Amino acid sequence: MRVFDYIKEPEKLLTPEIVQMLTSIHEHKGKQELFLEANIDELKTLLEVALIQSTGASNRIEGIYTTDKRLEELVSQKAEPRNRSEQEIAGYREVLSTVHESYEYIVPRPNIILQLHRDLYSYSQGAAGGTYKNSDNVIAKTDVEGHQKARFIPIPAFQTPEAMDELCKQFLEAWEADRMDKLLLIPMFILDFLCIHPFNDGNGRMSRLLTLLLFYKAGYIVGKYVSMEMLIEKTKETYYEALQASSMGWHENENSYAPFLKYYLGIMIKAYNEFESRVEHLKNRSLSKPDRIKAIIDQKVGKITKKEIMDACPDISKTTVERTLTELLKTGYIAKVGSGPATGYVRI
Repeated sequence: MRVFDYIKEPEKLLTPEIVQMLTSIHEHKGKQELFLEANIDELKTLLEVALIQSTGASNRIEGIYTTDKRLEELVSQKAEPRNRSEQEIAGYREVLSTVHESYEYIVPRPNIILQLHRDLYSYSQGAAGGTYKNSDNVIAKTDVEGHQKARFIPIPAFQTPEAMDELCKQFLEAWEADRMDKLLLIPMFILDFLCIHPFNDGNGRMSRLLTLLLFYKAGYIVGKYVSMEMLIEKTKETYYEALQASSMGWHENENSYAPFLKYYLGIMIKAYNEFESRVEHLKNRSLSKPDRIKAIIDQKVGKITKKEIMDACPDISKTTVERTLTELLKTGYIAKVGSGPATGYVRI
């Protein structure tokens, strides 16, 4: 049986590179309260947009899609799900909202994780939400020709309840002892959860919900305002590479958590940088919306896409962004590069 060591293993991870990343995140956290206090009303928009982006991105990573319009309606609870994909999206919204609103009171014990998984499938008829897997599963990789190859074989179904009990027990003991930086413990726990792969379905989505829950409990609440799931979606290949690198030798207790840890710390740093940048844009609300769009383009080195502008200014409508870009093109302030989905704009 796998040994879950959250006391000695974290010490091995304190390389100069990782310590530097931890220090950077601690500094961001130090500024977090100042940003929150100074912009409490404006941040409501960021929170609403991040909820939509997180729900959409985490499901898209697993191949679950709907239109942008339907996604927004489902997350804002203005529509009922029409099909299985939308049922799973609505379920994710439910659990994400629970995490956002009640993270202080949610402890990652096996019974709580099962309840969250049950709620993930609360809109899905006949789905086995809230129960561990009843058959062995394989984490497979699909090559360019569509052939599947086993990448990792998780814990067998019959060992799953015991493994989950031990995982949560050892993790919570280390968490409550508070001798190790929680930024080290969280990715370690998530990797171990993914290697157990305790459910027939929903393991990836549950791992991202648990990641947010634990970061929030540790005081790092940036994921409320910048979608960490969307940052993972944008770097999906790197995510899977890090997961594969850190799961090698896992069953034999010979794996290294470092690749997966560095990936997640990098995502956290990126989220904080984006958060602080967006708050700066909110401070410029005295500027007109076209001038704010212009300021974003001025600050960008190289090409910027319409989507990047909209992500940076979630309170500005798509119509306003498109109208401003058209005006800036007419006046020769910017030039269009690329075509189709790759269309971007550069400052002349």
